[in-house]
Amino acid sequence: MKEDKERRSDPHYKFLIYIQFDHSAKQYSFGARTDYHKGQKVVVETVRGKELGTVCAPSVPFDPKKTKGDIKPVLRLATKYDEIQKVENEEAAEKAIKICRKCIESLGLDMHLINGEYTLDRAKVIFTYVADQRVDFRQLLKDLASQLHCRIELRQVGPRNKAKMIGGLGNCGMETCCSRFLNDFQTVSINMAKNQLLALNISKLSGQCGKLMCCLRFENDEYTAMRQGLPKINSKIQFEGNTYKITSMNVIQKTAKLENREEVRFVTFKELWPDKDFNND
Repeated sequence: MKEDKERRSDPHYKFLIYIQFDHSAKQYSFGARTDYHKGQKVVVETVRGKELGTVCAPSVPFDPKKTKGDIKPVLRLATKYDEIQKVENEEAAEKAIKICRKCIESLGLDMHLINGEYTLDRAKVIFTYVADQRVDFRQLLKDLASQLHCRIELRQVGPRNKAKMIGGLGNCGMETCCSRFLNDFQTVSINMAKNQLLALNISKLSGQCGKLMCCLRFENDEYTAMRQGLPKINSKIQFEGNTYKITSMNVIQKTAKLENREEVRFVTFKELWPDKDFNND
């Protein structure tokens, strides 16, 4: 469309528009010369092509100094035709997924197809897959192009992204954090479990994706702050004239477990360190 080309050629935006796409909680920033309001459906230009999104927050004046990377444009308000087109694309994508799975099976490729979707103008179909090793899919691309008659993009994702796309229930019984509200994946290490004095049982600490649960990170900073100034686990201390080893601590209840050859004792932090103030921790 002529209007779309004009907006691409003019990068001087006046507003920064925040957009969300279906099945994603993440907000993306786009530039626009006209203002858009929360809840409006718009057509935007992304690295994948044209897509339909929803304005999810009030716009702000565009400031190039506060933006990072290449800001793509909001092309225009979505029309009823765009929304119909999106529904038709979803139906076509289901057929494309079946075709892709048949091609993968016939070629004997070691890859697991997760999803497939068309861009709004149906110029390209994007297939998402998981594979343990690098896959040579040159013949697959040829077979798909001959049947689907459009550009083909095959995108490999890791197990965490797969869990985010598929969704499911976590060990806590709630919907997985990644599919519910997490925008980006941050590093999670086994040291975070140690810091929170959790039992180092990998099967219980792992999420649906097989990786360490993202929620181990949520309270890690608070536990780190509460443990500042406290001795390490298995360190030796003197208490009431005897030498003990600290075998565990509960920084929430502010208690510690002390052991030696003669006895096991449970004492409060206040008993161990009467000069310290634990009321404001």
